[in-house]
Amino acid sequence: MNIIDAVVVGAGPAGCAAAITLAQAGRSVVVVDKATFPRDKFCGDGLTAGALRHLEALGLDPIDVPSWHRVDDIIVRGPNGHEVEFPLPRNQGEFAVVARRMDLDYALVKRARRAGATIHDGHAFNSITVHDDHVEVLADGLDPIRARFAIGADGMWSPLRKALGAASPHYLGEWHAFRQYFTNVTGSAADKMIVWFEPSVLPGYVWSFPLGDGRANVGFGITRDASTPTSTMKAQWPALLATPHIAAALGDHAVPESPHRAWPIPARIDKVALTAPRTLFVGDAAAATDVMTGEGIAQALLTGELAARAVISGATADGVRARYEESIKHALFADHRMSVVLQSALARPRALDAAVRVAGLSGWTRRNFARWLFEDYPRALLLTPRRWHRHMFGTAGAYR
Repeated sequence: MNIIDAVVVGAGPAGCAAAITLAQAGRSVVVVDKATFPRDKFCGDGLTAGALRHLEALGLDPIDVPSWHRVDDIIVRGPNGHEVEFPLPRNQGEFAVVARRMDLDYALVKRARRAGATIHDGHAFNSITVHDDHVEVLADGLDPIRARFAIGADGMWSPLRKALGAASPHYLGEWHAFRQYFTNVTGSAADKMIVWFEPSVLPGYVWSFPLGDGRANVGFGITRDASTPTSTMKAQWPALLATPHIAAALGDHAVPESPHRAWPIPARIDKVALTAPRTLFVGDAAAATDVMTGEGIAQALLTGELAARAVISGATADGVRARYEESIKHALFADHRMSVVLQSALARPRALDAAVRVAGLSGWTRRNFARWLFEDYPRALLLTPRRWHRHMFGTAGAYR
C-alpha cells in the first residue's frame, strides 16, 4: 500500500503553501480541490508586505500573475473627514500589491506543480478515514489517497473538518465583506490604495484597491453582531458609492465591471481546534484571518508553511499536532489578541480620528504608519519582546 507524506484538501494559498513547502523538502504530497483553476475567489485582492515575503520565499514569480499591481501610496480617511496620504518606501522592494485572486491562486497552483506536488483540481473531497498510521481520503473521480497526514485548507466551512467531527455548528464568521470590480476609474483610486472609515460601517471600513489600467477592487467589510445584519449590505452599497468623497475618488466615469459579491470571514484562530487525529487545519479552515483588518492571505500562507514544517519534522502523529499547535500560538496568538483590543478602538470615531491625525503629524509618522499598516509588523511587540531586532523598522520589501 502506497502511503504518501501528506494529502492537502484545498488548493488556495494555504493549501499551495503547504504543498510547495512539502514538495521542496522532497516529501510526497497530493492536493485535491473541488474547483477547477483558474477560478475566482471573493477577496479584497490586497497583498501586504508579509504576504509578499511569503510568496517570494515560496518561489512565486510576479510575472505569472497578470493583474499584479504595485502600490506606493495609501490614503486613509477618518470618520470626521480628515484625510492623510501615507507613502510606502521607494526603491526598497514591494510592500503593497493588488492582484486578482483568480490570477494569484492559479499562479500558486502552477508553482506547486512545478515544485513536485500532484494537484487534482475539479475533484471534490468526499470522506476521510483515520487509521493508526495513516489517513485515507476519498475524492470524486480519484482512487483512494493514503497519507501519513491530512492538511485541511478547504475554507471556513471546511468539509474535512466536518467529516472529522471538528466543525462548529452555525458558525458565520467574525466579518462579512462585500466587493465589486470597477473599470474606467479616473480619480485617486486609479493608483492609490484608499481606506475610508465611514461612520455607518464602523468598526468596519470601505476600501478601494487599484488594479491598474483604470480598474479597482472596491468594497466594504463589517463585523458580525446582532445589531448589524449582513442582509443590509446590499442596500448600503449604493449609498456608500454615492458618498461624495468615494464617488470623487472613483471618478465620474467609473462603472461596475461585474456583479457585487459578498462572503464571510473567519477570524478566531485562538478559539478553534487547530488539529484533529492526523490532521492539521490551515488558512480559513483555521480561522486565521486578522480580526482587526480582515486580511488573511499572509496568515493563510504562514499557516500552510507551518503545517508542512510540522509534517516534515518526522515526529509522531501526536508530536506533529503538538508542534503545529505550538508554532501557531508562537506566531499568531499574541497578535490576534492585540488586534481584538485595537478593533474596539475602531468602533469609537473620536479615537479613530485622533489616531489618523497623530499618524499624519509628520513625514516620519506618515512613513512609519504606512509600514506598520502593510508590513505585518507583529502588533503585540510590547508583549513579545523576543521579536524585537535592530533593523525591524527598516527591512527591505519583497522582490527587491
